[in-house]
Amino acid sequence: MQNRHQVHNLIILDESGSMSSIKSLIINGFNELVQSIKSIEKQFPEQEHLISMISFNDLNYNTLHFVDSVNKLDSINDSSYSPASMTPLFDAMGFSISKLKQHLEDKENYSVLVTILTDGEENASKEYTSPAIKNLVNELKQKNWTFTYIGTDHDVESMALQLNIYNTMSFDKNGTDIKRMFDVESKSRVKYSLDIKNGEKNNENFYASIQKNKSKKLGFWKKLIS
Repeated sequence: MQNRHQVHNLIILDESGSMSSIKSLIINGFNELVQSIKSIEKQFPEQEHLISMISFNDLNYNTLHFVDSVNKLDSINDSSYSPASMTPLFDAMGFSISKLKQHLEDKENYSVLVTILTDGEENASKEYTSPAIKNLVNELKQKNWTFTYIGTDHDVESMALQLNIYNTMSFDKNGTDIKRMFDVESKSRVKYSLDIKNGEKNNENFYASIQKNKSKKLGFWKKLIS
C-alpha cells in the first residue's frame, strides 16, 4: 500500500541500577509489547509502524532500534538490557526526542507516540533541564506527537506534569501489576491507531478509556463477590 500513514513508536526505557529488581519482568513485558505492535500494524494495514527504542543510564544511551520496521524488531534480553548506575532522565529524553525530531524534519503524514518508562526521578542529567524538556514537549505536541509517562517508586503524575505530560500510568514492582501495566499499554496503542484511522486525536487521554473500562470491570466483580 502506497503512502501509508507512518506511526513512529519511540520508547525511552530506564536502564538504571534500580531497575535490576524487575529486569526479567521488564524484558518479558517489552517483548510482548513488540508482538503487540506487530499485530497492530496487521490490524491497521493503512498504517506503517516504525519503532525507535533507546534505553539509558548515566553510562550510555543504548539505541536498540531507530526508525526500524516492525518486521525487524528483535526481542530484548539479558545482554541487550542490563540495568546499572544512575538516571539521567532529562538527558535521555532530550537525546532521544531530538534524534527522532531531526529525522522527521522533512517528512509528512506521520504521528509519533513517545513512551517513557522509569522507576525513579531525574538524578544525573548534565545537558538538559526540566524546563528545556517541557519546552520541547510543548513544541512537538502541536505537531502530532503524543507523550506518555509510565513510572513506579516516585510521584509519577508530579514528575510528568513538570514536563507537560498528562498521559501517565503508575505500577507497583510486582509481576501482577507489571503485567497489568503492559496490558493497558498494548490496548491503549490499539485505541491510538484506531483514533488515527478515524481522524481523531487523543493526545491527552491516552490511557483514560482503557483504565476506566478496567475500573468498571473491577467494580462489577467486587459487587458480584461481596
